[in-house]
Order: sequence, then structure tokens, then C-alpha cells
Amino acid sequence: MVESIVWLVLGLTVLVFSGDFLVKGAVGIAEKFNISPLVIGMTVVSFGTSAPELFVSVKAAVSGSPEIAIGNVVGSNIANIALVLGITVLIFPIVVDRNSKIIDWPMMMFSTLLFYLFAMDNIIQWWEGVILVALIIAFVTYIVRKSIKSPSDEEEVEAPKKEWLTYVFLLGGLVGLKFGADWLLDGAVGLAEQAGMSKEMIGVTIVAFGTSVPELVASGVAAFRQQTDISIGNLIGSNIFNIMVVIGVTSIIKEVAVTDTILANDMLWMIGIAIILLPMMLIGKKMGRPQGMLLFLGYAAYIGLAIASV
Repeated sequence: MVESIVWLVLGLTVLVFSGDFLVKGAVGIAEKFNISPLVIGMTVVSFGTSAPELFVSVKAAVSGSPEIAIGNVVGSNIANIALVLGITVLIFPIVVDRNSKIIDWPMMMFSTLLFYLFAMDNIIQWWEGVILVALIIAFVTYIVRKSIKSPSDEEEVEAPKKEWLTYVFLLGGLVGLKFGADWLLDGAVGLAEQAGMSKEMIGVTIVAFGTSVPELVASGVAAFRQQTDISIGNLIGSNIFNIMVVIGVTSIIKEVAVTDTILANDMLWMIGIAIILLPMMLIGKKMGRPQGMLLFLGYAAYIGLAIASV
């Protein structure tokens, strides 16, 4: 038990720092090619903070633990909105920009419902993964072209000041994510076996929370510093990438089984939280503490019910 916990904590720690390094390196490269800050925030940063989910899910599926792969993505998407966004707006209210309402949320809702549709036969097949990846490529192409037509300075993401550091951060982040994912998965599977918990339960709770730590740290610190340019769009973008890229790529490499428990419970929570986010964004100019408390309590209820069902 102790050994599994050590590997779990070590893996989480490495994933947090590696995700940060990957984001900084990727942003440096994006800036070199003059990609707009808004697009960097919605694409590069969102993908960077979703990288832990990708590495963990691919490793889990290939090593014969698909329950962790699916649980990781579903649990992370719930945590990103209910926990990360909830804590963020509890610290400091966030202004909801127009793009989050008319572009980001509809795309997140569409990808969430498509994910559920694909999962209804209890397996995400390779061709469904191809569709998800093709859709994210089309979406990124659209927002890049839109950004070129109407450039914006909404997002500012720190990048390495020296060019060589960009590549060091990028390579270091990728290597760290690989080893962090291995250690996290080893620890999680060990805990599941020793504590009698199901692999999907470990996936939607411990692993999902761990791979959401990069989003939690970045959003929490930004809110504490009153940097409201770290917008809801980044968290929504991370959820889109979790489904389209993480599930898409993982299922192309190895078809992923979906258990009835996740399909009938966790996925419905994911859909419900995505739906309830819209009225929260539409009412008033800011998302503040009342919305943050509601989201946080929702996450607490989700985790409480999950633990009670063990």
C-alpha cells in the first residue's frame, strides 16, 4: 500500500511540473511563428494541460486498464468545470467573454454528447477515434483562421525568454509526462488492487484529480493574482481536447472499453455539469462566488456518492 502511494504521489508531482514545462515550451514555439495569444490560450495551453490525461490514458489502455483511461477523461472533465472553475471563481470572479458563450461552450457540449453517443455500445472504436481527431483538427483550423481575421490580446502566457530554453522545456515536459504517467498509473492500479476499489473508481477520482492538477494550479494562481485573462475558455478548451484528442488518439491506438457504471453514472454527471455551466455564464457579466460555491458543492456531491458506492 505504502509503495503504491509513493508511486502515485511521485507520478502526480512529475506530471504537474512536466505539464507546466510543456506549456511554456509549446507557447515559445507558437510565439516564434506569430500565432495570436488568444489562439495560444485556447489551443496550445489547453492541449498542454491535457497532456497528462493523454499520456496516462494511452498508457492505461495499452497496459490493459481501459477503465482508468475512460474514467480519467470523464473524471477530469467533471473536475475541470466543477472543481477547478469552482475554486477559481471562489477566489476571484471571472468575466465571461463572448467567445466562451458562442464558440467554446457549444463545441464542448457537442464533443461531450458525441463522446456519450460513441460510448453507448460500451466501446470507443478506432474509427470513432479518427472522427474525434478529425473534428479537433477542423475546430483548431477554424479558430486559428478566425484569430487571423480578428486578432486579440486577451491571453498572455509566459514563454521562455531564450529560444534554446523553449526546446529544453518542450523536451523535458514530454519526457517528464511519460515517466509521470507510468508512475501514476502503477500507483493507481496498485491502490485499486490492494484497497479493493474498482479501476474505474480510481480513474474517475484519484487519477482524474491528479491529471487536473495543472489546470487547478494555473487557474487558482491566476485568480489569486487577479489575472482574469486566464478565462473560462481555457478550461472549456481543455475539456474539448480531453475528449477529441485524449479519447480520439487513445482509441486509435487501442479500442477502449466503456463500463456500464461509467456510462450510466459518471458520463451523466459530465453532461449535467456541462449543461449547467451555460446559464451560469449567461446570467450577469461575471461568474462569481455563488456560482463557484454551487460548482464546488456539486463536485463534492459527485465524489461523495462515488466513494459511498464503493
